[in-house]
Amino acid sequence: MSPPPPYLLLLSFLALLVLFPPLLLASSSFPLPTIAIAAVGANATSRNHLACALVPTAGAGYELSCASVANRSAQPHNYSYGVGGSTPFSAVVAGDGYLCSAGPTESQTISMRWWDLNKREAPSKRVYWGAALSAVSGGGEYVCGLVEQRIKCWRWTSGVLPEGVGFSAVAVGGGFVCGLVAGTGEVRCYGDADAVGREPRGRHALLAAGERHACAVKAGSGEVVCWGEAAALAAAAPSPRVVGRAVSSVAVGDAVTCVLWGNWTVACWPEEVAAVPPSVARQQFVALEAKGKVVCGVLMSDYSLVCWGGGVAGGMSKVFDRVLPGPCAPSASCPCGVWSGSAPLCGGEGGAAICYPCGYTPPPMALTPTSNSSAPISQSRGKRRPSDLVIALISAGIGSGFMAIFAAILVVYCLRRRLGSSTQDSGRIHAEPTGPAPRVERRLSALLSKGPNTTVEQFPLVSLRAATGGFSPSHRIGSGSFGTVYRASLPDGREVAIKRAEHRDPSAPSSSSAAARRVNHEAAFVSELTLLSRVNHKNLVRLLGFCADGGERILVYEFMPNGTLHDHLHKRAAPLSPPLASWPARLRLALGAARAIEYMHTYAVPPIIHRDIKSPNILLDTSWTAKVSDFGLSLLNDLSVDGDDNASDDEPCVTAGTVGYMDPEYYRLQHLTDKSDVYSFGVVLLELLSGCKVIQRFEGSGTPKNVVDVTVPHIEADRVHRVLDIRLPLPTPGEMEAVAYVGYLAADCVRPAGRDRPTMSEVVGVLERAVAACEEQDDGGDAVLSRSGTDGSTT
Repeated sequence: MSPPPPYLLLLSFLALLVLFPPLLLASSSFPLPTIAIAAVGANATSRNHLACALVPTAGAGYELSCASVANRSAQPHNYSYGVGGSTPFSAVVAGDGYLCSAGPTESQTISMRWWDLNKREAPSKRVYWGAALSAVSGGGEYVCGLVEQRIKCWRWTSGVLPEGVGFSAVAVGGGFVCGLVAGTGEVRCYGDADAVGREPRGRHALLAAGERHACAVKAGSGEVVCWGEAAALAAAAPSPRVVGRAVSSVAVGDAVTCVLWGNWTVACWPEEVAAVPPSVARQQFVALEAKGKVVCGVLMSDYSLVCWGGGVAGGMSKVFDRVLPGPCAPSASCPCGVWSGSAPLCGGEGGAAICYPCGYTPPPMALTPTSNSSAPISQSRGKRRPSDLVIALISAGIGSGFMAIFAAILVVYCLRRRLGSSTQDSGRIHAEPTGPAPRVERRLSALLSKGPNTTVEQFPLVSLRAATGGFSPSHRIGSGSFGTVYRASLPDGREVAIKRAEHRDPSAPSSSSAAARRVNHEAAFVSELTLLSRVNHKNLVRLLGFCADGGERILVYEFMPNGTLHDHLHKRAAPLSPPLASWPARLRLALGAARAIEYMHTYAVPPIIHRDIKSPNILLDTSWTAKVSDFGLSLLNDLSVDGDDNASDDEPCVTAGTVGYMDPEYYRLQHLTDKSDVYSFGVVLLELLSGCKVIQRFEGSGTPKNVVDVTVPHIEADRVHRVLDIRLPLPTPGEMEAVAYVGYLAADCVRPAGRDRPTMSEVVGVLERAVAACEEQDDGGDAVLSRSGTDGSTT
């Protein structure tokens, strides 16, 4: 018995996912922290707090550095050991009078060094050398970590730790240490403090400890629960609003509790002591630490380290301009992706970057911001937000439904290929022939009978054949909607691109599939000639002429020397091309393409629907201007050609386009509107933002994923940074606002229902404001972009 076809195995696998959707779990941001707060001084009233971090150097690498949060004029002090002062560390912790660093994490055997901060010039001591640590935490006068799921502490004198219990997380407080039991999520604490013996019951996902109390996040409900000394709890008890919200991290100090929400904004209690300063209250953070009354966090916009709270100079201080928010690791070893723009922090060599934490995928609808941003979906305003569990189940169900739809499409595609009933060109779904070739011939004859217009000339076949060396393969540069594209030089010196329809050898045997292909190519030729001969826009590829001699179907265009956007995004080796080498340049490129589509929808007479907007159909000229091309599948909105009333009967609107870019509403219902082009352009925007292919197979998985499914949940959860192309540095704070604005626009463009998408005029308006915001930032201005600008408003 022969094995089942691969697509049936894939369908079976997806069916299992539908029946048994995966659970959504939460985990801490970075179990190996790269920022820490140390307390230096003889007693609690005279302590000076130091913020410590791994700071990128001018060369390739980073160093361990500490700076005072109370004295901005004091120079940072660097800590290193060994010959040359190299610091191969990946984790930093600190406590009362000490600094400790461990690493490197990519090694099976690591080292941990200890510095006495009260004796700055004293050499460091090695306190550990052995198996890699999966987590580490510091506090009081000791440090603890997880070695093969066992808690191991150094300079610990406060009690006996268990040997036979495995833990998944560890947190060190003042005189106590707590851990989460692996598998059950149960909290257990050890030592001599009020937190011991008062642990909450149930399953928990996150854990943090401070001087006098500890906090954890209940799995499922998202409730933050704290326990420990009564006075500390009375001062730092989280607000009841915490219940049910997604949480990505918790930081605990001395009677201070801070939460990093699922949308990466911060809230702290008590507000009179540790409230987030207004200048950063609306910003997003990557990592968070607390010690005493001081809180420090790494801003997502530029990876700077800022601190606030009691004793901080001016109420808030930027301690370091750039720090590592997490440990560096080979990008290929990051199973859940990497933080955007983190590669330069790790030296930019060897493919190292900072891994994004696995396991934490809060449902987008649960991430309702407080004051930092408006809701990502305008229709959700004023509605009561459901619980995380309900949202998780709904999200899993919707995701399973999409997978089932994709599996069905894949099966149909494979069967059609196997039966030879249709052909594919780079993922394109061609319109099926709806009539015999004579109908296409009639349309062509009607068009040519009117004579060439003033901008399009008719070339003799002999000149085009000579210019291409008889259509030699050496002149071939690609393929289009209906044939092969060649590069050529005309006798007058013009560089042109010549698209030739597939030419059938009269002596070759005929077949139904070949006949269908020929009708398709004839229709595409007529469509492109008809449309491009009547339009003129700087962002549309210019049609120079055509040839219809001896049964040939050839179009001649201006030559685009810089190729396609797709090739520069996905095929070109480093360095990136100029229009992709910066975020403002990418936004300007997107604006040019959007203006071309707006022209077709709004100003062409009659309006034109392209039907195949995709990155391979956006070409770049000598000045890197984006130009939309390939109108072989395009349709006039009245579906007629120069008054030919019967043309619409000859070629009705049959589904056509390219897999991954096609409007799902159009594909399912054959309901074509200009919003179908908006959807396709939204996919192109997501390509530009993420650098991902529209459909991509990830290593270790045989299931391809669409860029829409991968990126939009993060964008709608106010985590645009999570999807940005890692080949570019993270946008500056000014650029980040504009890039996020365009991310929201892309998410609006790919909404399932066409009526919920913006028009191309609205798209152009949003991109113009985003580009202007980048330029104003360059000029020192302060542009403000509102999320609501992408919700159908052009004001």
